[in-house]
Amino acid sequence: MQRRRYLARLSGPLLDRIDMQLFVPQLSARELAGRGTGESSAVVAARVGEARTAARDRLKRWGIGTNAEVPGSILRNELRLLTATLAGLNRATESLRLSARGYDRVLRIAWSIADLNSHACPTSDDVDVAIQLRQHGKGDVG
Repeated sequence: MQRRRYLARLSGPLLDRIDMQLFVPQLSARELAGRGTGESSAVVAARVGEARTAARDRLKRWGIGTNAEVPGSILRNELRLLTATLAGLNRATESLRLSARGYDRVLRIAWSIADLNSHACPTSDDVDVAIQLRQHGKGDVG
């Protein structure tokens, strides 16, 4: 409830500029004391490095280095996804009232997720995860 009250104080245009909103639950003392079973930092760093290389290679013809820098015009034209892949995003645009900026940000996040998963281009699942990451803090998705 506190989080919702806090977010309600932030303006829509300001929130629209935040790419991802995550809820990270507080860990118990027992969880903190336990051994981590997740990936090591080295493994994650290697995967991120590979994803950044994939993005850089894909975007170099436009003189762009990261997915975050891709203009909406390129996302919607040269890097346009298949209609079936965009179906969930198109529905979310209507139901969640995403702005054009929000739509483009979801696409950028989807490309980053695809790069992290070694996909040549985003899948419907990648787009769905990007929508959830974009909207989680608003309580609309996730």
